[in-house]
Amino acid sequence: MNLRWTLFRIPIRSMLEARTLLALFGIVGAMLVFAEFVDRIVKGETRAFDERLLLALRDPNSPSHPIGPAWLQILFRDITALGGYTVVALITLAVIGYLLIDDKAAAALWVLVSVGGGAVISNLLKFAIERPRPDLVARLVEVNTTSFPSGHATLAAVTYLTLGALLSRVEARRRAKIYVLTLAVALTLLIGVSRIYLGVHWPTDVLAGWCVGAAWAMLCWRIALALQRSGKIESDV
Repeated sequence: MNLRWTLFRIPIRSMLEARTLLALFGIVGAMLVFAEFVDRIVKGETRAFDERLLLALRDPNSPSHPIGPAWLQILFRDITALGGYTVVALITLAVIGYLLIDDKAAAALWVLVSVGGGAVISNLLKFAIERPRPDLVARLVEVNTTSFPSGHATLAAVTYLTLGALLSRVEARRRAKIYVLTLAVALTLLIGVSRIYLGVHWPTDVLAGWCVGAAWAMLCWRIALALQRSGKIESDV
């Protein structure tokens, strides 16, 4: 019986080790890409790419007007708000409140640390790099902070990918898991694209924000899984 149980556990452990290894590769890869962005931005090598993509989203005859109908501007203004501090804070507090009501204090603390840590990292990077906002086109929303990395892209990746992973853990059906994770990724991508469309970020700001946010979310999630296996975080979350 013991031999059977040991043989049964080997593939499970191997699978867990493989997933951890893939996650580590993903985290390291994302941070290497981010470091490459920083290096090229400092050297001014991304300017042509940034300008070309930013102008591609504007009317060639009037750079102050983005391409597309007026409702598209409204749509992207609404979408971009989903990555702002106010909305992210409200969503995070709502999830934390639910977890506390459901007697999952450790999971609530994990969500707070994950999202709060992502916000701190984003602001520290902005302060360290101090890249100016785009001055090539008119900005369609008001901004006051520096540009790199995009805080909205970073927070969106951290918040929605983390919450997507959290919801997928409590769903038994494969289709539901895929739906939740796909929705989380789609929201993250749309929020980042909205920042470029509205003229408040260079494209490389958004790409870098996605890299940092995804790496942080992945790191937090792997730590959470390890804490769950050790019983320090509720296992049914």
